[in-house]
Amino acid sequence: MRVLLAEDDSIIADGIACALRKAGYAVDLAENGTDADTALQSCTYDLAILDIGLPRMTGLEVLRRLWALIRRNSGGSPQMVCGNLSYDQVGRVATLSGQTLDLLARELGLLEILLGRIGRLVSKDQLVDHLCGWGEEVSHNAIEVYVHRSRKKLEAGGVQIVTARGLGYCLEKPHEDKAPA
Repeated sequence: MRVLLAEDDSIIADGIACALRKAGYAVDLAENGTDADTALQSCTYDLAILDIGLPRMTGLEVLRRLWALIRRNSGGSPQMVCGNLSYDQVGRVATLSGQTLDLLARELGLLEILLGRIGRLVSKDQLVDHLCGWGEEVSHNAIEVYVHRSRKKLEAGGVQIVTARGLGYCLEKPHEDKAPA
């Protein structure tokens, strides 16, 4: 999950960012409202934490500029499902056939991205952008490792991460077995 943290006090910002990163979030920092607004317009974030008293543009002004976008994207279900795979976005818990999956933070983030785009390709660059904050270096090889580990954990439930060579990955909907009529 990618988070924008807009805070002008560096001590507070570092403390919050550190706690979020330890919890498995990719965090980008903005020191003023203008930078926060620019970041929110150019990147996709799952969450924005805005200090109300930001310099250059207050947190409330940033929020007002994004109000149509927030209203348009609200109302989604906190539960994502693909076959036997279920993901609770609020609790950040994935289950496969009713059993909790033991996933690393980046594996969980990968799964969240793919579940949000079932049947559609997600490029390695998109995965890196979503899983990592500014200044974090993650190679495409690391993405391949996360995909490989996640595949192994999902295969028992019939959920597959499919590779489209040179294009990216997608979470494939399980095929339903239909008995002949």
